[in-house]
Amino acid sequence: MRRREVITLIGGAAAWPLAARAQRAARVPTIGFMGSGTPETQGLLIAAFAQRLLELGWIDGRTVAYEVRWADGRSERFTEFAADFARLKVDLVVTPSTLAVIAVGQTSSAIPVVFAGAGDPVGSGIIASLARPGGNVTGVSQQSVELAGKRLELLREVIPGLRRMAVMANVDNPPSLQEMNEVAARANGLGIEIARLETRQPEDIALGFQSLKSEVDAVYTVNDPVLNSHRVRIITLALVRRMPTMHGLREFAVSGGLMSYGPSLPGLFRRAADLADKILRGAKAAEIPVEQPTKFDLVINLFTAKALGLAMPPSLLARADEVIE
Repeated sequence: MRRREVITLIGGAAAWPLAARAQRAARVPTIGFMGSGTPETQGLLIAAFAQRLLELGWIDGRTVAYEVRWADGRSERFTEFAADFARLKVDLVVTPSTLAVIAVGQTSSAIPVVFAGAGDPVGSGIIASLARPGGNVTGVSQQSVELAGKRLELLREVIPGLRRMAVMANVDNPPSLQEMNEVAARANGLGIEIARLETRQPEDIALGFQSLKSEVDAVYTVNDPVLNSHRVRIITLALVRRMPTMHGLREFAVSGGLMSYGPSLPGLFRRAADLADKILRGAKAAEIPVEQPTKFDLVINLFTAKALGLAMPPSLLARADEVIE
């Protein structure tokens, strides 16, 4: 995709050239993209989605149009966006957020929705099953809850004496709360004490760290629009306190977090584009099985490890898909 096209997409509807808007009058299919973050934090995701659709023959401004909205980590805006998309009669909504899927469903049962990266779509109630999602929703799952045990295992390889860990999650987001509970259950079985840092809005991030009454050996963050949009703040607060961190997204490790383990978000959005293509060509979302990632990347920030005085096990470095130095 050319740079101009990417800028057009991530800038949202207000940045579109008048010529593209005029072409919209021909009523090409319209995709409403409901971003949970900002163009800076999620612009590459919609670019990956649009690039894959372009490869499948959907040309921005000619055979497909986009309406883009950014929540900036404020999930309460999803209801507003859903109403806007219903008014505009978009043909499809694409989003990485479970809460956005719920907002669209509460507003209109007629708009198909493709999610890219929902943590636990069945447990959250947005689909009936992976094989036959039902309703008007399908997409690609992150499998966040299932990966909680693996992330905890990786942390213990780096910190064998792990005894107390903080878990930060947006407890208003069902998959995040489920993963927090899963981490707590597994940690309890290993004799690890858990400090729950419950967030609902960006202001809660700093308050969560301030609430820690004693030191913790590590911080585990749960994927969520609020936390993902403010990852630099989280990592900075952890590093100031010399706390190693574990994350589910590579972007956290790139920003200075110690480790991440999970699927590639741009990769999930490319797969979501394949599902969107089927719907735009007439398939029903309810009959398209939800996909799950098959590859999970371990990313280690060796620069951060050295800054924290941690010696990374050579066996772990050898297994890493990416080492940041």
